Amino acid sequence: MDFSIASILTLDGLTNGAIYALLGMGIVLVFTVTRVIFIPQGEFVAYGALTLAIFQTGKVPGTVWLLLILAGVAAVMELLDTWRHRGRLAPALKAAARMFVLPAIVCAVSAWAAPRNLPLAVQAFLTLCIVTAFGPLVYRVAYQSLAGASSLVLLIVSVGVHFAMTGLGLLFFGAEGFRNPPFWDERFSIGPLNVNGQAVIIFLASAALIVMLWLYFERTLYGKALRATAVNRLGARLMGISTQAAGQLTFAMAALIGALSGLLIGPTTTIFYDSGFLIGLKGFVAGVIAGLASYPGALIGALGVGVIESFGSFWASSFKEVIVFTIILPVLLWRSLRSGHSDEEH
Repeated sequence: MDFSIASILTLDGLTNGAIYALLGMGIVLVFTVTRVIFIPQGEFVAYGALTLAIFQTGKVPGTVWLLLILAGVAAVMELLDTWRHRGRLAPALKAAARMFVLPAIVCAVSAWAAPRNLPLAVQAFLTLCIVTAFGPLVYRVAYQSLAGASSLVLLIVSVGVHFAMTGLGLLFFGAEGFRNPPFWDERFSIGPLNVNGQAVIIFLASAALIVMLWLYFERTLYGKALRATAVNRLGARLMGISTQAAGQLTFAMAALIGALSGLLIGPTTTIFYDSGFLIGLKGFVAGVIAGLASYPGALIGALGVGVIESFGSFWASSFKEVIVFTIILPVLLWRSLRSGHSDEEH
């Protein structure tokens, strides 16, 4: 291996690592606020890439109908729950409307826009809106009633949600794979490297989202509320912060991160209905390297995972996935040895 090959592999690894960094930070975000190890994070990646691919064909994506159904289920659950706790119809209808109206508007606009072959940027924006709307609904339907359960129960629920979303992806998208057009197809020569415009878009979009997340958590009231919920859920609740709203907002942000990752990675590889699981697992490895607690740690870990995957595919392409996932073993051993053990909180 000479320097030019090493440079190409490093660039490719950093490009993939930028995607894994977004997913790793999404997983860390969800875990710190809700204690949910969110395995289905990768499904949002597949949903984002495949939704844009269906828009490109001029058809209405299946995620539009799935979103409408899920919004209806969440609205009924919110109606019954509010009615049971307050005993009045007006607040229950208002709560159900809050859960249903916005996703319904997104679905209506998407169904109207699909056959009109709008510009790629507009289709990408609609894709982000559709997939982001899934986040709060998934939390409401699957997790909100179990917010006080143990981490093991929440992990089992995450496994169930993963299988459900994968099966629904097969139902609504089919088994065929799709590759989206690049957002920027220019090419630049930097020494021995040939950098395409899509890689530049990936780096810029990832950096922009990371900066926006930092500003959100450091400079906004809602961001500080999420940080407070992450530090102490009971204390945040006593201070008037709604942990349910924090959970829904966190899942919306995780869905947005996943959808954006799908849009970025769609032009670089063929995406199938179940491709998100493997991509999400690599983001999970980055999150584990960060101890599921540190955003900078997730960023560094993801870039390392991307570079190791790139070099592993060069030296032993058949074992590149094994090499990546084996990283988690020494990390877990090291964290187990350096930290004390405590019983699971009740």
